[in-house]
Amino acid sequence: MTQVTHDHCIMPQVIISAQQLTQKIKIAQKELRIFENLNFEIYAGEQVAITGRSGSGKSTLLGILATLDQASAGKLTVCGESIAELNEEQRALVRLKHIGFVFQSFQLLPHLTAVENVMLPLRLQKNFNFAAAEKKALALLKKVGLERQATQTPKVLSGGEQQRVAIARALISDPQIIFADEPTGNLDTQTAEEIEQLLFQLNRELGTTLVLVTHDPKLAEQCQRHFELLDGHIIEHRNGED
Repeated sequence: MTQVTHDHCIMPQVIISAQQLTQKIKIAQKELRIFENLNFEIYAGEQVAITGRSGSGKSTLLGILATLDQASAGKLTVCGESIAELNEEQRALVRLKHIGFVFQSFQLLPHLTAVENVMLPLRLQKNFNFAAAEKKALALLKKVGLERQATQTPKVLSGGEQQRVAIARALISDPQIIFADEPTGNLDTQTAEEIEQLLFQLNRELGTTLVLVTHDPKLAEQCQRHFELLDGHIIEHRNGED
């Protein structure tokens, strides 16, 4: 976990801070509360799981923390940026600079090779350099065990291989945070375990904060911290404690 020294004390660096975070939506003249007044902090380099039964709002919360959506109320700070004060273009810049994504459905472009898919986020950046991007993408594919599949398109890759490509793509911009939404939901048990251990290994090696939504209690237990959404509120489970 990344730490900062202040007044001779060592304190963990807060990378996400939520204060009174609330999300409500209107359906047929009625207001539906998804969650209300959530307060928590996530520290740099942590592994954090978000769980909850279907419809509890865990993916909604992940989308807000990842700046893809905006909360109805409350304050959210991500990588030092006060998100509510930013417009969509500024939020997109925060995502580009600080955030990587891993989705359940992989979200790879079918007409691109593995290495081209991994390079994609760098193409959105200024001063894009193809040779440097390709070199970095190939190095990441090697790190996730797919060096030989670099020139293959997604249709000839297995589900586990596609998710490894997606993980490499998420890391290409050197993000401070990886958000993973049910990253093993479409995989068989053995492949899911391999992907889970890869995510944890990369978290330890690179120091990237890992925030994942999962329905798998065993996966949640492996994380350093575990937030459960229940009836619109958040409950923290730590190291197997209730």
